[in-house]
Amino acid sequence: MLKRVKSIMVLTVALWGFVGAIHNLVDWSGTIAAVSAVTSMITIDGGADGWQATSNLFVIWVGALFILLSKILAGVLCSIGGIKMWHAHVSDNAYLKAKNLALAGCGVALIMLFAGFIVIAESWFELWRSETMLGPVLQSAFRYGGMIGVIALFVATKE
Repeated sequence: MLKRVKSIMVLTVALWGFVGAIHNLVDWSGTIAAVSAVTSMITIDGGADGWQATSNLFVIWVGALFILLSKILAGVLCSIGGIKMWHAHVSDNAYLKAKNLALAGCGVALIMLFAGFIVIAESWFELWRSETMLGPVLQSAFRYGGMIGVIALFVATKE
């Protein structure tokens, strides 16, 4: 039963990745605008004058693509891993291989959330100073990262 629960938990991470990627794609102009608001630091008083503020389209597109592709990769790895975990619940060796794949997907999601939102957006572009972006962006990223991290820890434990 525990193996089934773990596979379902991993599949919810996959669903998070795919739903997020779909939203990023459907509203690509909004995705670009959000990344642009972070990199240009326009939501912070005096932020646009900061030495690290940039409106460089290459930087903005790299950021947006990093978010999108990370969500897709996390979704793919967690989907494959979760489905294989479900089917391999009897074979310990196959289950462990599937679980490692699923954990890699969780890891990709955590890297994107921590590196992209905490290290780059919050620390480099000082998003922590933005009252308008603090809740919707940083608190959401922290919440997602926390949940995905807890799921990964639970899945990683021995059955």
